[in-house]
Amino acid sequence: MNAQNPLHGAQAPLAGTSFAALCAPALRQAFVKLDPRRLWRAPVMAVVALTATLTSLLCAVPDSGVSTGLALQIALWLWFTVLFANFAEALAEGRGRARADSLRAGGRGLMARRRAGDGYETVAAAALRRGDVVRVQAGESIPGDGEVIDGVAAVNEAAITGESAPVIRAAGGDRSAVTGNTQVVSDWLLVRITANPGESTLDRMIALVEGAKRQKTPNEVALDILLIGLTLIFLVVVATLQPFARFAGGDLPLVYLAALLVTLIPTTIGGLLSAIGIAGMDRLVRLNVIAKSGRAVEAAGDVHVLMLDKTGTITFGNRRCSAMVKAPGVTTPALAEAALIASLADETPEGTSIVDYLKGLHTLQAPPREDLDVVPFSAETRLSGADWRGARYRKGAVDAVLAYLHLGRDELPAPLAREVEKIAQSGGTPLLVAADGQLLGAIHLKDVVKPGIRERFGELRRMGIRTVMVTGDNPLTAAAIAAEAGVDDVIAEATPEKKLARIRQEQAEGKLVAMCGDGANDAPALAQADVGLAMNDGTQAAREAANLVDLDSDPTKLLDVVRVGKELLVTRGALTTFSVANDVAKYFAILPALFAGLYPQLGALDLMRLHSPQSAILSAIVFNALIIVVLIPLALRGVRVQALDAARLLRRNLLIYGVGGLVAPFLGIKLIDLLLTAVGLV
Repeated sequence: MNAQNPLHGAQAPLAGTSFAALCAPALRQAFVKLDPRRLWRAPVMAVVALTATLTSLLCAVPDSGVSTGLALQIALWLWFTVLFANFAEALAEGRGRARADSLRAGGRGLMARRRAGDGYETVAAAALRRGDVVRVQAGESIPGDGEVIDGVAAVNEAAITGESAPVIRAAGGDRSAVTGNTQVVSDWLLVRITANPGESTLDRMIALVEGAKRQKTPNEVALDILLIGLTLIFLVVVATLQPFARFAGGDLPLVYLAALLVTLIPTTIGGLLSAIGIAGMDRLVRLNVIAKSGRAVEAAGDVHVLMLDKTGTITFGNRRCSAMVKAPGVTTPALAEAALIASLADETPEGTSIVDYLKGLHTLQAPPREDLDVVPFSAETRLSGADWRGARYRKGAVDAVLAYLHLGRDELPAPLAREVEKIAQSGGTPLLVAADGQLLGAIHLKDVVKPGIRERFGELRRMGIRTVMVTGDNPLTAAAIAAEAGVDDVIAEATPEKKLARIRQEQAEGKLVAMCGDGANDAPALAQADVGLAMNDGTQAAREAANLVDLDSDPTKLLDVVRVGKELLVTRGALTTFSVANDVAKYFAILPALFAGLYPQLGALDLMRLHSPQSAILSAIVFNALIIVVLIPLALRGVRVQALDAARLLRRNLLIYGVGGLVAPFLGIKLIDLLLTAVGLV
């Protein structure tokens, strides 16, 4: 608790943790996770643990059919297989623990000034409940998620978003939501708490980054069922090998059969499945996006349609100067100088953009602002400008400037009139510029499309995702911006009903739809969409309706969420392909070596020429354990998504991970066999 201000919680910085620092605690957790209650959450690894236990017991049986030394080596490598899988999961969880500890520290000891009757009482932030009203002043931390009901203040959200620049929060409108553990840096706010303890943004983030409370997603559950099915199939296969051996007058030791079962079941993906899911959620948290469910993240990876608001997402949100058009007989420097002087004292985004544009194109000497007699913009005149050295410089709407100059529309010079009309038809806003009663030309203001957004839409298109721009603009303006941005479709003059109808139409055709929004009017569409991304600084209605919340309030983040979802699905699919191919390869690599003595005809299939049945089994077990370690970095980093459609992406992954999964066991087991033989372990 801050000694100077009892209502100010500790603001701990978010710490990063190196891989080396994570290894030691992850190793400890690998042993902790041997608890049977934890192992049963991963059925495949539970089977491996049972097999390792059985093999360990067989080490004490003298007539088990194998030497005690070989049985002990097999048992140890079976336990290593379980530990390596646990280590992968613990490593994925550990990546978020430092961030979770920092977030917890930020809320530890935090107090609140809660309204009670006509006054206020000081209580612990943990005692607040939904509906409580608290007052927060400059220098104090906001004690919980809420909505501003009175006041205007600058809020530092660095403890949550990592951004140091304060943001303005005020009652009413779409910027009234505040997040717990953020700090008021000026003025005061009256906040109504909207989340009970354990339900806040901070609590959800901690649960996500720790991974321990993460619920399995539908795809993970389905994959678990598949892995259990494959395990049962190979269990039956292994159980039938002993009768075949007995029929040929031989015998397979129980230790061999136990080891063979582990090498054939899908231990690779079974050991890495949880780590893949936790790492995927960690990547989402690094984007400062809170997921209310894992289903939303998976759905993001499968979306077919992406609905994006124009303002602030595709465009910068403020009209900017993009061109100047001079009137007949006027020089470019004269127009530029008049436009600059008329805009110097204009602090609106449009005025600032005019100054920036002109300074970037022309070497103009701007007069000191204090020397200007400023004429501020007013809704009545729709003009602004300045007087300087006896000259009057004005800029404003076309009709307003013409009225100021006592001119009619038909008196506008024909070339300039055509350019003004062209600007309006393209969706831009024309402003006229005048100096000392003379019309000098026009300024072209337009919604400027963000750099690189067209290329990003191109990537999404190559992935098979269609983009739809949603805007309240008229169809003409919307079409012009859509063409420049490169979106596939546009909804102009959008209303809540229009958005909702379009989402339902797409879903009726079997497509998954993603959308972002921040206003109360976006709530119905966010709730209907398969992936709804709400802005953290938006309304409470939008945040409650969505299944994802962006703490940075950056609408373009939806594009990154889609990429994370695709990476999660592709990584899981790639490693599943590798694991299944691995198992098939190991089946044909080991069985000929085991049965060549009983069925000499199988010698033709023994392509690897392993040293002996004993070395074949031990080599397979060692490879089975080590391949999990080799694949841990890939599981944590994720498979990078290429800008390809689904069919080409599938072919690429089959080629890399399918063929790789078939080849790796033959090479790996042979090398391990040579090494074990060379050192005399078999």
